[in-house]
Amino acid sequence: MTKGSINVSVENIFPLIKKFLYSDHEIFLRELISNATDATLKLKHLTNIGEAKVEYGTPQIEIKIDKDAKKLHIIDQGLGMTAEEVEKYINQVAFSGAEEFLDKYKDSAKDSGIIGHFGLGFYSAFMVADKVEIITKSFKDEPAAHWTCDGSPEFTLEPNDKAERGTEIILHISEGEEEFLEESRIRELLTKYNKFMPVPIKFGTKEINDPEHEPATITDDEGKETKEPHRKITVDDIINNPNPAWTKQPSELEDEDYSNFYRELYPMQFEEPLFNIHLNVDYPFNLTGILYFPKMTNDLNVQKDRIQLYQNQVFVTDNVEGIVPEFLTMLRGVIDSPDIPLNVSRSYLQADGAVKKISSYITRKVADKLKSLFNNNREDFEAKWNDIKVVIEYGMLSEEKFFEKADAFALYPTVDEKYFTYEELYNKIKANQTDKDDKLVILYASDKDEQHSYIEAAKAKGYEVLLLDSPIVSHLIQKLETSKENISFARVDGDHINNLIKKDDTTISKLDEDQTKALDELLKELIPSEKFTVQLEAMDSDASPFIITQPEFMRRMKEMQATGGGGMNMFGNMPEMYNLVVNTNHELVSEILNTKTKKKQERLINQSLDLARLSQGLLKGEELTNFIKRSYDMIK
Repeated sequence: MTKGSINVSVENIFPLIKKFLYSDHEIFLRELISNATDATLKLKHLTNIGEAKVEYGTPQIEIKIDKDAKKLHIIDQGLGMTAEEVEKYINQVAFSGAEEFLDKYKDSAKDSGIIGHFGLGFYSAFMVADKVEIITKSFKDEPAAHWTCDGSPEFTLEPNDKAERGTEIILHISEGEEEFLEESRIRELLTKYNKFMPVPIKFGTKEINDPEHEPATITDDEGKETKEPHRKITVDDIINNPNPAWTKQPSELEDEDYSNFYRELYPMQFEEPLFNIHLNVDYPFNLTGILYFPKMTNDLNVQKDRIQLYQNQVFVTDNVEGIVPEFLTMLRGVIDSPDIPLNVSRSYLQADGAVKKISSYITRKVADKLKSLFNNNREDFEAKWNDIKVVIEYGMLSEEKFFEKADAFALYPTVDEKYFTYEELYNKIKANQTDKDDKLVILYASDKDEQHSYIEAAKAKGYEVLLLDSPIVSHLIQKLETSKENISFARVDGDHINNLIKKDDTTISKLDEDQTKALDELLKELIPSEKFTVQLEAMDSDASPFIITQPEFMRRMKEMQATGGGGMNMFGNMPEMYNLVVNTNHELVSEILNTKTKKKQERLINQSLDLARLSQGLLKGEELTNFIKRSYDMIK
């Protein structure tokens, strides 16, 4: 028997492992199963190239709980180790980074990403165990070895009579860590981290119907037929799928395979995804995966299921910010890359050159897929637009490369449910919606019902009105205005339609200068200046007499403030200000001016103003109650 000290100069390495990794101590199981998987796959490679003269067979990894003895076993049938290899890999190499680790982390417990990164994967066992044993037999024709360590730098290493190839790790679970002796907890961890590991993982057994037994039909004395019960057999409970969809070529998969895998990833999701994107690249880095577009809502904060990040089929995290472009974090699915470090902090990931390349590759791949979906079946793409637009619009705002590519598939729907690309829209409206200063004005509504009268006024002039109702639309149109030449967006209720798209032809007012001045004074006397700026306009006589609008710039700044950025906080704090556009050519306006009594003038103005406020949803509470009562009195 050999005794010795592990190659580490400081004795407090184990307390430090426990202390600094405590917040994430459940990952010990992932680490040990990852090691077992490596050992199995390495053996497969050695048998394939003829270096290992053994039968590979159909190895699996087994997890066993011995609750009474407080032991957890992880058993593999991989390449195993000789005593010499145990000495080298467990006692020396594993701690090659220990001193650097101590220097770096002794004052800070912020980063739990040290296991793996410093070769400490195996030693994560000591977060939950006060004693660890390794019983291992190499595929080489050498005796088995038995290593034991009780969480101090001392270890023992002696021969063992283990006959089968592979390694068994026995964890003597510490006091306070008994949760890792519960079947439900271990099953939860295996499902979380090891659901798609490439080697089958056995955890107990289960009963299933015997596939080779067809139940017989039994006829009783009265001639009634019944089937005999199924015969049950006990089989190994394999908890993982070693060949998940993303490890296969797209040509091997049908639509149903993608749907089934989505349900495997998100068993609680009952809605089918709209479509998927299969990622598969081997240069300049390795990356595979499948991303799904779920049905989106306009609420940017709703996100129940997230993209899962794997390294060689080992779950790493579902916090993929910095690896996946931010706008795509609203998608679901899997990304797997051996080039992403298994256990490092997010700040490290975000600064990593390979990770940045991965992010831009995913952006490009998603843009290309959206373009091909649009080109191959435009009708279907249009039908799905409202369910995916938030992601695409967010991408156009946040990723310049995506913005450029989006010209080919981003859609601009109208209130009449027609869909245009930007180029199609430009060509359609250029002749009619260019103002006297040669600027193209793109009209849009955010709510068809609330802005109905304004939309109708625009359509009466033959103008197209877009329906742009996502929460980030004010940011998006700002981006489009600065990126495209000589265009501006105007919401239909931002002003009277003649002012939104100013033409050379002007309507002449029926009122002379004195009448206009008298009307202006009368309105300003009765209408609160802190809420409304009065504008007298000569419009068509059949246009509304009083129209309330909100200045585009002010409204847009407040909206951008509400959804983050886009202006200083001053806009968010400013009171709501509206324009009251009064049509000097409407007969009601003439009647107000010609009414002899001041009381009747006031009544007509108040009633007209309240009707305009009602149409904008601005009449509420006591003022609405008074308006309704007054209206009934007028009918009587």
